[in-house]
Amino acid sequence: MRLSISVPQACATMGDMSIRNVHTVRSPHILDFVSHSVAQTIRVGQRLGELLQRGDVVALRGDLGTGKTHLIKGIVLGLGSTDTVNSPSFVLINQYRASAQRSGLPIYHADLYRIERPIELQGIGLEELLDGDGVCLIEWADHAEQLLPDERLDVHLSHLSETKRVVRFAPRGRRYEELVDTLKKTAFN
Repeated sequence: MRLSISVPQACATMGDMSIRNVHTVRSPHILDFVSHSVAQTIRVGQRLGELLQRGDVVALRGDLGTGKTHLIKGIVLGLGSTDTVNSPSFVLINQYRASAQRSGLPIYHADLYRIERPIELQGIGLEELLDGDGVCLIEWADHAEQLLPDERLDVHLSHLSETKRVVRFAPRGRRYEELVDTLKKTAFN
């Protein structure tokens, strides 16, 4: 099945958005698009999930209500999991399993919204998951910046309107540049 997403000719630039600590970056590997609905955000996440591999880290950033959990729902679907995805705000980390076709790959979903100080990250197991055998998806990744690997996929989400979101995939490292390039071809061509 091929994903069909309409992308406006003039997509909003990150310089016009309210995401903190994000700089306007020009790179042939960065992918910006406007999602027009929750369903579209989930579909793009699904396409991304189909491309993820053991050891991949996806760091999601954005204000409340920008669609981080919806994107993760799609990623988990793309990895073939039938598990129900909810934001793990109170337990901090949920684990799901990819399909048998993906060898039951572990999927770790961390929500760091409630983390206020870096010391609170000690003992929750995030460092082990980042070095682990699964795919690691981190909401509110800016709360764990010092623990994140240098090579990862950063995903920035922001409000454009009540129903529209701007999503920026910003790869950090060669593996993730190739991943975003493949996502462009499979999801947007």
